Amino acid sequence: QVQLVESGGGPVQAGGSLRLSCAASSVIFKINAMGWYRQAPGKQRELVATITSGGSTNYVDSVKGRFTVSRDNAKNTVLLQMNSLKPEDTAVYYCNANLKRYSWSPWTDYWGKGTLVTVSS
Repeated sequence: QVQLVESGGGPVQAGGSLRLSCAASSVIFKINAMGWYRQAPGKQRELVATITSGGSTNYVDSVKGRFTVSRDNAKNTVLLQMNSLKPEDTAVYYCNANLKRYSWSPWTDYWGKGTLVTVSS
């Protein structure tokens, strides 16, 4: 079973930085896009940033210029560097990967369990 294991969340003051990390826990045939989503209290889950296997990135407008997504294809990991954090960035952040477990497997989305980021003013 593929598991995505996140780390790096926690409390931080506004203006501070955090780096989130997510690693796939098993051998995987191929990963397409990886990324981060977040869900704030009382709100729907939203895309934060994604990165393709070729390195193309996409960000929600509210984090452009502050967050940077990157990945290590050899280690099946995706990182999210978050700078200049704001209280409105407070949310549970979820890792996502679209991947094939084996060569014969369908492309499937997997999710991590989430890591809480709390930004205080």
